[in-house]
Amino acid sequence: MKENLYECHGHLLMDGSDYAKAKNRHENGPDETIIRAELAALEKAGVTYFRDGGDACGVCLAAKELSGEYGIDYVTPGFALHKTGRYGDIVGRGFADYAEFKTRLSEVKACGGDFVKIMLSGIITFKTYGGLSCESLSPEEIKELANIAHGEGFAVMVHVNGKEAVKAAASCMDSIEHGYFGDEDVLSAMAESGVVWVPTLAAVSAFVGRPGFNEEVAALTLKNQLAMLRKAESLGVSIACGSDSGAVGVPHGEGTRTELRLLKEAGLSDETIAAGNEKIRRIFRKQN
Repeated sequence: MKENLYECHGHLLMDGSDYAKAKNRHENGPDETIIRAELAALEKAGVTYFRDGGDACGVCLAAKELSGEYGIDYVTPGFALHKTGRYGDIVGRGFADYAEFKTRLSEVKACGGDFVKIMLSGIITFKTYGGLSCESLSPEEIKELANIAHGEGFAVMVHVNGKEAVKAAASCMDSIEHGYFGDEDVLSAMAESGVVWVPTLAAVSAFVGRPGFNEEVAALTLKNQLAMLRKAESLGVSIACGSDSGAVGVPHGEGTRTELRLLKEAGLSDETIAAGNEKIRRIFRKQN
């Protein structure tokens, strides 16, 4: 009997090893052979739902068209949005101000995106605990971006780390991706708003012991995220399974299984995970 695994955060463009090389394989347009191989890996692992976080090459949109052949319900924003000069070129397009953000939203609609993804902060550097690659957007900016996107009828998925940014996003967005370095006030905000948290444990676990990074920082980052999840479940926070499938050290299929294992190691029940997964599926519906 085929398993029914949910991957609520992935990037089919990426190959779990080297982003630059993976991107180069699609430099002349999405390579169907590669896309089919990744979809087959997901199918073999039992993944039946995949929410892609977008890319700048159109791979996710091509994968969406092919996914039905592999029994996968596949949704994607097409590409992610980021403030110009901040982290995000790797997965999408920039915007300098609110007017350009609205233009980008029209482009999401035009390309067949199912929802919007916004990058609100940098990535974890694993050099010092809590260190991020760039400054986060302000709470005021975060709330205005949510208002604009929701006003255009989009559900919004956000890449965000850091206490203040995560807390601001929790009050107005639909799903929190990563959400590292929060505290109990952040969890209370999540519980009150009903936002779904996708903690991407596998992506950080992959950096524990990885050469070139501070192993103690990576281990502490993972340990604290696991502890926050235990508290989150007790507060009634919605939590879904998303590994950042395709990121370094997170191969498609295997990464989803790793994420599910880590969520259970955190003490989350099957019921909590299933409810969070279904909430993601309900909110981030296929539009085309």
